[in-house]
Amino acid sequence: MSKVRTRYAPSPTGRMHVGNLRTALYAFLIAKHEGGEFLLRIEDTDQERYVEGAVEIIYRTLEETGLVHDEGPDKDGGVGPYVQSERQASGIYLEYAKMLVEKGEAYYCFCTQERLDSLKQTVEGQEIMTYDKHCLSLSREEVEANLAAGMSYVIRQNNPTEGTTTFHDEIYGDITVDNSELDDMVLIKSDGYPTYNFANVVDDHLMGITHVVRGNEYLSSSPKYNRLYAAFGWEVPVYVHCPLITNEEHKKLSKRSGHASYEDLIEQGFISEAVVNYVALLGWSPVDNREIFSLAELIKEFDYHNISKSPAVFDMTKLKWMNGEYMKAMEFDRFFEMAEPHIRMVITKDLDLKKIAAMVKTRIEIFPDIADHIDFFEALPEYDPEMYVHKKMKTNKETALTVLTEVLPILEAQEDFSNDALYAALSAYVAEKGYKTGFVMWPIRTAVSGKQMTPAGATEIMEVLGREESIARIQTGIELLSRQ
Repeated sequence: MSKVRTRYAPSPTGRMHVGNLRTALYAFLIAKHEGGEFLLRIEDTDQERYVEGAVEIIYRTLEETGLVHDEGPDKDGGVGPYVQSERQASGIYLEYAKMLVEKGEAYYCFCTQERLDSLKQTVEGQEIMTYDKHCLSLSREEVEANLAAGMSYVIRQNNPTEGTTTFHDEIYGDITVDNSELDDMVLIKSDGYPTYNFANVVDDHLMGITHVVRGNEYLSSSPKYNRLYAAFGWEVPVYVHCPLITNEEHKKLSKRSGHASYEDLIEQGFISEAVVNYVALLGWSPVDNREIFSLAELIKEFDYHNISKSPAVFDMTKLKWMNGEYMKAMEFDRFFEMAEPHIRMVITKDLDLKKIAAMVKTRIEIFPDIADHIDFFEALPEYDPEMYVHKKMKTNKETALTVLTEVLPILEAQEDFSNDALYAALSAYVAEKGYKTGFVMWPIRTAVSGKQMTPAGATEIMEVLGREESIARIQTGIELLSRQ
């Protein structure tokens, strides 16, 4: 078998949808698992949907996710151009469409929009148009006369109306459709540009693509693709149609959901590697059911035969969990570099931000979670004295007042405010009084944080706050409890 060659062929219409990222990822993994080649082709022939800057988004997303292409607009592998508008300029699509006309597999259509509109029917609330092959009966002389007169035309595929067409998909198996369902789709539009479907077939063949990965919404078009391959006498590639991705309500992912695109997720504080890992599992399952994979591990383990037919549910809770696992495993310097902007949005004081980052590293799932964990460092929030009551620690407001009053002079006399020194001083107090450690640390932590849950213990918090601020907060706690 020839070397596996796959492609990712996005249209530059905006941010990269999660479904498109999965297509790119699966195409990349199929190629790399077999030691093959992964191509990037930009399909920009639909100029009405073209979005300025979208090509740059494609390149940036592929780079950030590690999906490095072997060939593309910036890496000529000898089968370029890799941008469809540039290929269109060479006249290649019209040339191949005319080949089909000569074979009787396609024909010129000169029907006006008014006539086409007259063919429209409403089926189950949807308006559809099935072409009636009206122009197929035109003689060669009539066609040439119309062309010479400059009449507007399209070139249509000439599909049979009887019999069946069967195609094979690696996920869905053999699928047979009645040829009566195959409309004579347009190959070349009236503006001279190829349709998406026709350009795909021509480009995939000329670029030597062996495996075509796409969403299952293209299953219905596959018989038409196969008839084009057969008409040209070309080998049909391996089809891998991926299942639909839905949200938690089992509806199609939409831009309003906030997690429809890769950039949406990065902006929400997710890590690129975690997104790639999670997207790989949207429709594919490894044989051992493990969940955490590096890209290198995915390349080794990925077998497209294990892709499911069933829709994949995009579960934000699961992605957040996975992202948290990546954060825990991340090298601290990289974590701090990514966390620092989020910390600085909350902390304006001159505090040790690295120590604060270390406190939250294993406690957050996405970077925006940081704010709720550390806001008390910036300013002591107003809090309910009932927070000093803790049954397990056997503390109440009276015992908390006693502890805070007794440790205040200890802290005031403490010069070394490092975590170890503070813990040693308070441990000596605990031993002297015969208290349990939690009985003392709970009220101190409550006083210096004003929060029920904190990312670190009392002495670690005081080390970051410093001597002056810690003592001031202890005094505030005493005043609050004294008023009870």
